[in-house]
Amino acid sequence: MPVGALWMAYRMRWKRRRFLLRIWRKRRQIALVQNRTAAIRPKMILCFATIRNEMARLPYFLQHYRQLGIGHFLIVDNGSDDGSAAYLAAQPDVSLWSTQHSYRLARFGMDWLGWLQWQYGHRHWCLTVDADELLTFPYADSRDLGDLTRHLEAGGITSFGAIMLDLYPKGPIAKARHDPQSDPLDTLAWFDAGNYREKIHCIYQNLWIQGGVRDRVFFAAQPERAPTLSKVPLVHWHWRHVYVSSTHQMLPRRLNHVFDRAQDRRVTGVLLHTKFLPDIMAKSQEECIRRQHFENSRLYTGYHQQLAQGPDLWCPQSQRYDGWAQLVALGLMSKGDWDEDDAM
Repeated sequence: MPVGALWMAYRMRWKRRRFLLRIWRKRRQIALVQNRTAAIRPKMILCFATIRNEMARLPYFLQHYRQLGIGHFLIVDNGSDDGSAAYLAAQPDVSLWSTQHSYRLARFGMDWLGWLQWQYGHRHWCLTVDADELLTFPYADSRDLGDLTRHLEAGGITSFGAIMLDLYPKGPIAKARHDPQSDPLDTLAWFDAGNYREKIHCIYQNLWIQGGVRDRVFFAAQPERAPTLSKVPLVHWHWRHVYVSSTHQMLPRRLNHVFDRAQDRRVTGVLLHTKFLPDIMAKSQEECIRRQHFENSRLYTGYHQQLAQGPDLWCPQSQRYDGWAQLVALGLMSKGDWDEDDAM
């Protein structure tokens, strides 16, 4: 192995160890509210999330992932005041922790979730998502996460990639209506289909994807500042694993090799992003004050100020969402070598 590659591997090992030490130090920032982890069984697929004021999404979020086969949810509530914490504490398959500490200074919740993954995730398939992310994948209308992870295991694959797809209403967000008990996709039915670009990250080796409606509407003048859309949300966990930046990048770096653009043999998914429900206006006003969601919050002030006005994100090129097969046809996710007979 070249000297440069050996040096980089050495650096990455120490970086991972520093993150693990940081996670251990941050463990006291979260306080246990409701512990049902005794219900976790071997082979159970677990879901980890950090949330704040998500009552507009939580009922369907839990329903969606229960239907996909999540056995237990481990959630950190970061100071909700809209009833989210009480709602989650009452759910029979949720273990809940709370914190008032800084989301940004906890690496956007990854330090807190890292501690929970270290304790409970080892040897489990672990799904790490936000409350506004609904995972879909090939055959998701007839197969579940158990089927998907069995396919991955058969191929010796331990991590699964997905592109975050921003969904939005037709017309101003300010005029949209949403029932928290219903599917957010009833309100957010549209997306940008073709304005995506990608490159390989020079250090972490993940595919770095940008584009979509936020790139088009909010970052046209500075496209390099647009949000990153590629993620590694589903991983067969080992206590040595660690997320680096949200779920965009992981260590060890081999876990980031989740897209196969050359031969298209890796199955991938899409995280349907339900950020642009009407409550985004109040959330954006709050974020202009709290500045908790981005490394350089000043760069995103204009973005949040525009969102607070409830803008119209739809354009004549917008496409209406029509299920996982449409996303495969558009090249936004891949069936890889998982054919329909294998999925049945």
